[in-house]
Amino acid sequence: CPGSYSPTVHTFRGPHWCEYCANFMWGLIAQGVHCSDCGLNVHKQCSKLVPSDCQPDLRRIKKVFSCDLTTLVKAHNTTRPMVVDMCIKEIELRGLQSEGLYRVSGFSEHIEDVRLAFDRDGEKADISANVYNDINIIAGALKLYLRDLPIPVITFHVYSKFIQAAKMPNPDTRLEAIHEGLLLLPPAHYETLRYLMMHLKKVTMFEKDNFMNSENLGIVFGPTLMQPPEQNALATLNDMRHQKLIIQLLIEHEDVLF
Repeated sequence: CPGSYSPTVHTFRGPHWCEYCANFMWGLIAQGVHCSDCGLNVHKQCSKLVPSDCQPDLRRIKKVFSCDLTTLVKAHNTTRPMVVDMCIKEIELRGLQSEGLYRVSGFSEHIEDVRLAFDRDGEKADISANVYNDINIIAGALKLYLRDLPIPVITFHVYSKFIQAAKMPNPDTRLEAIHEGLLLLPPAHYETLRYLMMHLKKVTMFEKDNFMNSENLGIVFGPTLMQPPEQNALATLNDMRHQKLIIQLLIEHEDVLF
């Protein structure tokens, strides 16, 4: 928002991280400020440091995993996190026919190695077959990245809208409601979700080899991409089938919805 940075004190629902310093915003009300022009959410003290274009300081972004999605793409001046791009590129290069792709777990210590490599080396991280021959490690690292986001890809703000859409009996009305929900996502979240759904659609094209259809992928990615704002165990359990359906429909209708 060049020349018109206009932050106002804001109360955030659910846990929220500062998009400038990537640290947690404490408190129940008025945790930080929100820029009405570009949507940047930051600590009150950080708002004084934000330049006129609302660009986070790359030197302050100490890691890649567990960093707010919008912060990361602004800091690196990309439309999507490089983790998503690099993992998907590697999986499409050598893993689309891998049986149980995304369902089969890679060794957790190797997945942790990938996380550390991205945090340490960023886009220079080597995730090739020379280092990680098992593609499930790369798939596991991608799931871990998405699961560890402080604000899920499908944000807390629109979560209930998507759940309500999943409950609609009429298929056309349901898709329309999902499309409306997508348009409420911040740009980085929308673009990450769009790119991921394009990829998962490709995965389903190799179902005869990998045995992963849209329903199976919905089971895997539902709770990874969607989390309720309030951590209520019973509500989370009840929502799981709706989460699965939303991801399933996003994959199946990716060309229409985005």
